[in-house]
Amino acid sequence: MLSRIRIFGVAAMAILFVCSASGQAAKVDLTGTWTFTIMSDAGVGTPTVTFKEEGEKLTGHYSSTLLGEADLTGTVKGQALEFTVRADLGGMPFDFKFTGTIENKDSVKGKLDSGDLGGGTFTGKRKEPETAK
Repeated sequence: MLSRIRIFGVAAMAILFVCSASGQAAKVDLTGTWTFTIMSDAGVGTPTVTFKEEGEKLTGHYSSTLLGEADLTGTVKGQALEFTVRADLGGMPFDFKFTGTIENKDSVKGKLDSGDLGGGTFTGKRKEPETAK
């Protein structure tokens, strides 16, 4: 009887370990170049976003035909992603706030808040590094 209890206890601990390990997503480093697709009140855009992640701090660059070139700052906490792009639109500074989740090492998605300019959604896909020829 005691051996059955031990076996049951070991099996229960193994199940708990597997469940807790599967509930924890592997840490993803967003550092690199990404292609975003933005669906907003202003239309569809496909900016290029470059991230540099250091701990929870996120910095980088945003490049699009609509907003031009702008730096970005933000944070990554677990699977949560937040960053702000401060752009100049006709001499007026505007903040574009991106809030989303990291789906996997090559994919992010979320919402865009453009304040008075409206909002939208975004998806991002990591660009494949170019190979040397």
